[in-house]
Amino acid sequence: MKTSKYLRTLACGVLLLAAAIPARAQVFPNTYMNVDWQLGVPLDNGFADETSGWGMNFEGGYFVTPAMTVGAFISYQTNLESIPRQTLELGKSAALTTNQKHALFQLPFGVATRYNWLTENVFQPYVGLKLGACWTEMSSYYYVVKQYDDSWGFYLSPELGFSIFPRPDYRLGFHVAVYYSYATNHNDVLTYSVNRLNNFGVRVGISF
Repeated sequence: MKTSKYLRTLACGVLLLAAAIPARAQVFPNTYMNVDWQLGVPLDNGFADETSGWGMNFEGGYFVTPAMTVGAFISYQTNLESIPRQTLELGKSAALTTNQKHALFQLPFGVATRYNWLTENVFQPYVGLKLGACWTEMSSYYYVVKQYDDSWGFYLSPELGFSIFPRPDYRLGFHVAVYYSYATNHNDVLTYSVNRLNNFGVRVGISF
Protein backbone atom coordinates (compact mmCIF):
# COMPACT_ATOMS: atom_id res chain seq x y z
CA MET A 1 0.00 0.00 0.00
CA LYS A 2 1.17 3.55 -0.75
CA THR A 3 0.69 4.66 2.87
CA SER A 4 2.98 1.89 4.09
CA LYS A 5 5.66 2.90 1.57
CA TYR A 6 5.54 6.52 2.72
CA LEU A 7 5.84 5.52 6.39
CA ARG A 8 8.75 3.18 5.66
CA THR A 9 10.53 6.04 3.87
CA LEU A 10 9.94 8.26 6.90
CA ALA A 11 11.34 5.53 9.17
CA CYS A 12 14.57 5.35 7.13
CA GLY A 13 14.95 9.12 7.43
CA VAL A 14 14.49 9.02 11.20
CA LEU A 15 17.05 6.20 11.53
CA LEU A 16 19.61 8.22 9.58
CA LEU A 17 18.92 11.24 11.76
CA ALA A 18 19.39 9.16 14.91
CA ALA A 19 22.74 7.87 13.67
CA ALA A 20 23.93 11.44 13.22
CA ILE A 21 23.13 12.55 16.79
CA PRO A 22 26.37 13.37 18.65
CA ALA A 23 27.10 12.05 22.14
CA ARG A 24 25.35 13.78 25.04
CA ALA A 25 22.89 15.40 22.61
CA GLN A 26 19.27 14.97 21.61
CA VAL A 27 17.36 16.16 18.57
CA PHE A 28 15.47 18.51 20.93
CA PRO A 29 16.15 18.93 24.69
CA ASN A 30 13.90 17.00 27.11
CA THR A 31 12.34 14.88 24.38
CA TYR A 32 12.24 11.25 23.28
CA MET A 33 11.54 9.56 19.94
CA ASN A 34 10.85 5.93 19.02
CA VAL A 35 10.81 4.12 15.69
CA ASP A 36 9.51 0.56 16.00
CA TRP A 37 8.76 -2.55 14.01
CA GLN A 38 5.33 -3.78 15.12
CA LEU A 39 3.86 -7.29 15.41
CA GLY A 40 0.04 -7.31 15.55
CA VAL A 41 -2.18 -10.12 16.87
CA PRO A 42 -5.93 -9.65 16.18
CA LEU A 43 -8.27 -10.68 19.01
CA ASP A 44 -11.66 -11.98 17.78
CA ASN A 45 -11.84 -9.49 14.90
CA GLY A 46 -13.28 -12.17 12.61
CA PHE A 47 -11.55 -10.87 9.47
CA ALA A 48 -7.89 -11.14 8.39
CA ASP A 49 -7.18 -12.35 11.90
CA GLU A 50 -3.74 -13.94 11.42
CA THR A 51 -0.72 -12.58 13.31
CA SER A 52 1.29 -10.19 11.16
CA GLY A 53 4.62 -8.37 11.30
CA TRP A 54 3.56 -5.85 8.67
CA GLY A 55 3.48 -2.86 11.00
CA MET A 56 5.46 0.10 12.29
CA ASN A 57 5.09 2.70 15.03
CA PHE A 58 6.45 6.26 15.19
CA GLU A 59 6.25 8.26 18.41
CA GLY A 60 7.75 11.33 20.00
CA GLY A 61 7.12 13.30 23.18
CA TYR A 62 8.26 16.01 25.58
CA PHE A 63 9.08 15.59 29.28
CA VAL A 64 6.63 17.98 30.97
CA THR A 65 8.00 16.71 34.33
CA PRO A 66 11.03 14.49 35.05
CA ALA A 67 8.71 11.46 34.87
CA MET A 68 5.76 12.47 32.63
CA THR A 69 5.79 12.85 28.84
CA VAL A 70 3.16 14.07 26.39
CA GLY A 71 3.53 13.70 22.64
CA ALA A 72 2.12 12.28 19.42
CA PHE A 73 2.14 8.98 17.55
CA ILE A 74 1.22 7.41 14.24
CA SER A 75 1.37 3.70 13.41
CA TYR A 76 0.11 1.24 10.86
CA GLN A 77 -0.69 -2.47 10.79
CA THR A 78 -1.68 -4.79 7.95
CA ASN A 79 -3.10 -8.25 8.66
CA LEU A 80 -3.68 -10.79 5.89
CA GLU A 81 -5.53 -14.08 5.57
CA SER A 82 -6.02 -16.52 2.68
CA ILE A 83 -9.57 -17.92 2.35
CA PRO A 84 -10.06 -21.26 0.52
CA ARG A 85 -12.53 -21.51 -2.34
CA GLN A 86 -16.10 -21.19 -1.09
CA THR A 87 -19.55 -20.03 -2.18
CA LEU A 88 -20.93 -16.80 -0.72
CA GLU A 89 -24.64 -16.06 -0.87
CA LEU A 90 -24.90 -12.38 -1.85
CA GLY A 91 -28.68 -12.16 -1.94
CA LYS A 92 -31.78 -14.08 -2.89
CA SER A 93 -30.62 -14.60 -6.46
CA ALA A 94 -26.83 -14.05 -6.41
CA ALA A 95 -23.85 -16.11 -5.30
CA LEU A 96 -20.08 -15.95 -5.66
CA THR A 97 -17.76 -18.97 -5.70
CA THR A 98 -14.06 -18.07 -5.35
CA ASN A 99 -11.00 -18.14 -3.15
CA GLN A 100 -10.04 -14.84 -1.50
CA LYS A 101 -7.23 -12.88 0.11
CA HIS A 102 -8.45 -10.78 3.04
CA ALA A 103 -6.55 -7.67 4.19
CA LEU A 104 -7.21 -5.37 7.13
CA PHE A 105 -5.20 -2.13 7.22
CA GLN A 106 -5.24 0.04 10.37
CA LEU A 107 -3.80 3.56 10.63
CA PRO A 108 -4.19 5.05 14.14
CA PHE A 109 -2.72 8.41 15.19
CA GLY A 110 -3.15 10.87 18.02
CA VAL A 111 -1.81 11.78 21.47
CA ALA A 112 0.63 9.62 23.46
CA THR A 113 1.32 9.97 27.19
CA ARG A 114 3.80 8.10 29.40
CA TYR A 115 4.83 7.80 33.01
CA ASN A 116 8.53 6.91 33.19
CA TRP A 117 10.79 5.46 35.89
CA LEU A 118 14.59 5.46 36.30
CA THR A 119 15.05 8.11 33.61
CA GLU A 120 18.76 8.48 34.42
CA ASN A 121 19.50 4.74 34.27
CA VAL A 122 20.47 2.33 31.51
CA PHE A 123 17.12 0.52 31.91
CA GLN A 124 14.14 2.92 31.75
CA PRO A 125 10.64 1.34 32.10
CA TYR A 126 7.34 3.16 31.51
CA VAL A 127 3.59 2.75 31.25
CA GLY A 128 1.80 4.62 28.48
CA LEU A 129 -1.55 5.40 26.91
CA LYS A 130 -2.38 6.38 23.33
CA LEU A 131 -5.65 8.12 22.36
CA GLY A 132 -6.77 9.28 18.95
CA ALA A 133 -8.44 8.40 15.68
CA CYS A 134 -8.13 5.24 13.57
CA TRP A 135 -8.69 4.84 9.84
CA THR A 136 -9.21 1.29 8.59
CA GLU A 137 -9.61 -0.35 5.22
CA MET A 138 -11.13 -3.84 5.06
CA SER A 139 -10.51 -5.55 1.69
CA SER A 140 -11.28 -8.81 -0.10
CA TYR A 141 -9.28 -9.67 -3.23
CA TYR A 142 -10.57 -12.32 -5.66
CA TYR A 143 -9.71 -12.89 -9.30
CA VAL A 144 -8.69 -9.34 -10.38
CA VAL A 145 -11.36 -7.70 -8.22
CA LYS A 146 -10.93 -5.79 -4.96
CA GLN A 147 -13.95 -5.22 -2.73
CA TYR A 148 -13.29 -2.87 0.17
CA ASP A 149 -14.82 -0.63 2.81
CA ASP A 150 -13.12 2.03 4.92
CA SER A 151 -14.15 3.83 8.10
CA TRP A 152 -13.04 6.13 10.91
CA GLY A 153 -13.20 5.32 14.60
CA PHE A 154 -11.94 6.21 18.07
CA TYR A 155 -8.67 4.56 19.15
CA LEU A 156 -7.38 3.67 22.64
CA SER A 157 -4.19 1.75 23.42
CA PRO A 158 -2.48 1.13 26.80
CA GLU A 159 1.18 0.15 26.58
CA LEU A 160 3.91 -1.23 28.85
CA GLY A 161 7.52 -0.97 27.77
CA PHE A 162 11.08 0.05 28.41
CA SER A 163 14.08 1.64 26.72
CA ILE A 164 17.67 0.52 27.17
CA PHE A 165 20.50 3.01 26.69
CA PRO A 166 23.82 1.10 26.84
CA ARG A 167 25.60 4.40 27.45
CA PRO A 168 23.50 6.77 29.60
CA ASP A 169 25.50 9.74 28.26
CA TYR A 170 24.56 8.78 24.68
CA ARG A 171 20.86 9.14 23.90
CA LEU A 172 20.53 6.25 21.44
CA GLY A 173 19.23 2.86 22.53
CA PHE A 174 16.70 0.08 22.14
CA HIS A 175 12.95 0.11 22.74
CA VAL A 176 10.62 -2.82 23.54
CA ALA A 177 6.89 -2.64 24.37
CA VAL A 178 3.73 -4.71 24.55
CA TYR A 179 0.38 -3.09 23.83
CA TYR A 180 -3.35 -3.64 23.58
CA SER A 181 -5.46 -1.55 21.20
CA TYR A 182 -9.18 -0.97 20.80
CA ALA A 183 -10.87 0.88 17.93
CA THR A 184 -14.57 1.57 17.33
CA ASN A 185 -14.42 1.12 13.53
CA HIS A 186 -17.18 -0.72 11.67
CA ASN A 187 -16.67 -2.20 8.19
CA ASP A 188 -18.66 -4.48 5.84
CA VAL A 189 -17.36 -6.33 2.76
CA LEU A 190 -19.36 -8.99 0.88
CA THR A 191 -20.84 -11.17 3.65
CA TYR A 192 -18.18 -10.19 6.22
CA SER A 193 -18.59 -7.62 8.96
CA VAL A 194 -16.23 -6.14 11.55
CA ASN A 195 -17.64 -4.18 14.46
CA ARG A 196 -14.84 -2.87 16.69
CA LEU A 197 -11.21 -3.96 16.49
CA ASN A 198 -9.16 -5.51 19.29
CA ASN A 199 -5.44 -6.18 18.94
CA PHE A 200 -2.50 -7.27 21.03
CA GLY A 201 1.04 -6.70 19.89
CA VAL A 202 4.76 -6.19 20.42
CA ARG A 203 6.96 -3.28 19.35
CA VAL A 204 10.74 -3.48 18.97
CA GLY A 205 12.87 -0.60 17.74
CA ILE A 206 15.19 2.25 18.58
CA SER A 207 14.80 5.06 21.11
CA PHE A 208 16.59 8.40 21.09
